[in-house]
Amino acid sequence: MAKKTINDLGDISGKRVLVRVDFNVPINPKAPTTRDEAVITDDSRIKAAIPTIEALLAKNARVILASHMGRPDGNVVEGLRLDCVAKRLRELIPQTVVKIDDCIGPKLAAAVLQMNSGTVLLLENIRFVAAEESKDEFARTGFAARLADYVDIYVNDAFGTAHRDHASTCSIAKVMNEQGKPCVAGLLMEKELKFLGVALEDPAKPFVVVLGGAKVKDKIPLIENLIGKADKILIGGAMVFTFWKAMGVNIGGSLCEDELVTEVLDLMKEAKACGTEIVCAIDAIASMPMVKDAKGKFVAPKEVMHCYIDDGIPDGFVGYDVGPATVDMFEEHINNAGTVVWNGPMGVFEVPIFSDGTNGIADAMADSKAMTIVGGGDSAAAVTQMGYADHMTFISTGGGASLEFLEGTPLPGVIVLDEKY
Repeated sequence: MAKKTINDLGDISGKRVLVRVDFNVPINPKAPTTRDEAVITDDSRIKAAIPTIEALLAKNARVILASHMGRPDGNVVEGLRLDCVAKRLRELIPQTVVKIDDCIGPKLAAAVLQMNSGTVLLLENIRFVAAEESKDEFARTGFAARLADYVDIYVNDAFGTAHRDHASTCSIAKVMNEQGKPCVAGLLMEKELKFLGVALEDPAKPFVVVLGGAKVKDKIPLIENLIGKADKILIGGAMVFTFWKAMGVNIGGSLCEDELVTEVLDLMKEAKACGTEIVCAIDAIASMPMVKDAKGKFVAPKEVMHCYIDDGIPDGFVGYDVGPATVDMFEEHINNAGTVVWNGPMGVFEVPIFSDGTNGIADAMADSKAMTIVGGGDSAAAVTQMGYADHMTFISTGGGASLEFLEGTPLPGVIVLDEKY
């Protein structure tokens, strides 16, 4: 999938370049009511876009940034304005950053006219406009056309939203293609496609994939696409209990997708026939069911037990993490790997007593000599939280996007970009 990037653009001095970035950063409180209340708790996504922004500014372009934050559902939500993002951008880049309270209309027109070369304009939350996410293609195209009127070049650097067929990720490129305007990938997008593409197309062997998370349903397309490509698929997280049940193991009150038990058995048979070994967790840390306090946080259970697959999990107990034997086994596979891709935590890592599994996998990957790729979402959050981010070869910024890419699903926001060849 060879797409043109900003490095393929010629002289863009003075050109108006619209860059779709992913500034959907976590904020505290999660539901602020005023624009001044939101405080960014992790600026990784902003920092990830800086190389593209600086490269364009170095070429004297006029850079216009568009992003979403949260789920305002087409309404103006004061607490989801991008003021906190603008503040952080001004701290990260030396150029002038102007932020406007709209992403379309007279304010946009006036702001673009006032821009000088080598400056940055940040638009308001793009999802304040209902047409951004509309299922009506005509509405999306209309909104995209209004954005396209003000720009000469479109750059998609928001891999995290590339799987969405939205106005600012897909429709605008279609409109600009019709107008003969360049539509290219940013440096972050290029990096995402490169590393994830290598993992699927030419991984160093052995190719080991570590899968966790809650639901098997979310991972079945991924497993199907990896069968015959990966040498080993290591299964942890709550999703492993559906595998355990398929193997006849008692899982107590652990999460299980009963309707998928037969499909899981078929997957295991198919994998074996194609030379891919599916390796399930062999022990788990279980407790009585957790409850939440008044603030919605899990309360640490009083009784915790270590359960092996041979005996299963007793009734009344729930598995919340993989056990130490599993961590040791997975670590050995990771140490012997040439490429490791990880998607999904091994347990409820937000609760300290159930974080050892996820922490153990992160530690093993950090020490591995393999190419280590973390597939976004909760896995990326866990690696960052545990201080291992700098020890990974690559951490994807896209949870759903990276998952769909690894599943082999074409991403709408990538398809529409100009081909390199």
